[in-house]
Amino acid sequence: MTHPRVIIAGAGIGGLATALTLHQIGLPCTVYESVRALKPLGVGINLQPNAVRELMDLGIGPEVLDQCGLPVREWALVGLSGADIHAEPRGLTAGYHWPQYAVHRGRFHMALYQAVIDRLGPGAVQCGRRVTAYSQTAQGVTVHLESPDGPQSDTADLLIGAEGIHSPIRAQMHPDQPPIHWGGALMWRGTTRAKPIRTGSSFVGLGTHRHRMVIYPISAPDADGLAEINWIAERTLDEGEDWTETGWFREVPIDSFVHHFDPFRYDWLDVPALIRGATRAFENPMIDRDPVSTWVDGRVALLGDAAHAMYPTGSNGASQAVIDARTLGACLLDHGATPAALTAYDDLLCGPVSKLVLRNRGAGPFGLLNIVDDRCGGVFDNIDDVIPAAEREAFLADYKAAAGFAIETLNAAPPIIPKNARLSSHLTRE
Repeated sequence: MTHPRVIIAGAGIGGLATALTLHQIGLPCTVYESVRALKPLGVGINLQPNAVRELMDLGIGPEVLDQCGLPVREWALVGLSGADIHAEPRGLTAGYHWPQYAVHRGRFHMALYQAVIDRLGPGAVQCGRRVTAYSQTAQGVTVHLESPDGPQSDTADLLIGAEGIHSPIRAQMHPDQPPIHWGGALMWRGTTRAKPIRTGSSFVGLGTHRHRMVIYPISAPDADGLAEINWIAERTLDEGEDWTETGWFREVPIDSFVHHFDPFRYDWLDVPALIRGATRAFENPMIDRDPVSTWVDGRVALLGDAAHAMYPTGSNGASQAVIDARTLGACLLDHGATPAALTAYDDLLCGPVSKLVLRNRGAGPFGLLNIVDDRCGGVFDNIDDVIPAAEREAFLADYKAAAGFAIETLNAAPPIIPKNARLSSHLTRE
């Protein structure tokens, strides 16, 4: 009997985590990626403890993650006056069995890519080949590719679409899907070498739900005490303003937006100086997609941003892509490389993660800023008079449960994929 095989479209974080998972359980795969060469693009992202657990089970541990970023010690929201709305420990400091990491997305992406090449071989990722469509029969699925050599095709047992928010596979699966959703906010991103604030490894959200900064380090301090500080400046545009005049994602002069954050000056942080300390800044809209009813069409499944592109308000887009990959792997162990495995994966994740997409659209954990604004206009002397500590803690606990990293539940949960689990020979095809 021929051993089953999987095709993965997209060599982003989700696609590479899937390739490593399939290799771990003994299921061959090929990854097709549209770009000619992978490069370390992007700035900071967070990897929540549930995703770090899965990465460690894949052999991507601190020796790798410490080269990409550093463990997070604190998560904090700060009002416009500079006073805390809420602060709590994170990762190991909070009692998780696994850390939360703040990493440079590009470095982390390249670390996953190197792991795939080392374990699966140099031909496992085929760059310059874009999956444009699929067709399927009872026996398999065929992908249609654009390549430098012209149109090509390949056939496998299953196809995983992990090509991001513009996924052609999702578009074919859901031809009537609405256009990409934009809620009116623009983001400017950059990194600056500066002294870390607060604990030295704090994730800080500062401002209001319509006008805020997100700041956290993505490297340990060097001998000079300076670290690479990731920052995201966000502003909800007024009626009549439109980001479509400028495009999806572009490098912009810092002077074109820094004035919006001139009031963000405190004795412990000068936001305009932090922004001006960056060598480059990039502008892009805060976008997501409306949830769909299913991520699966027969032998084809969506994963990562192709399945559930979400606002970054919960800092869990990359983490969920890793969880997708591991959950898919567990379903393949149970059902083999069959449509039944994809159906089981869809049943487990599509519904709850679709709710998470909408929750993040509604500000996710930053929803505390909305509550403060509604109750006092964002100005307060004592935050406990506005929103008591117990209410703040309950709000965030509810979000962590929805996002899959409630501390007690995660610490007590068995591994998604048991150690040394391999695909059984009797669970091969359907």
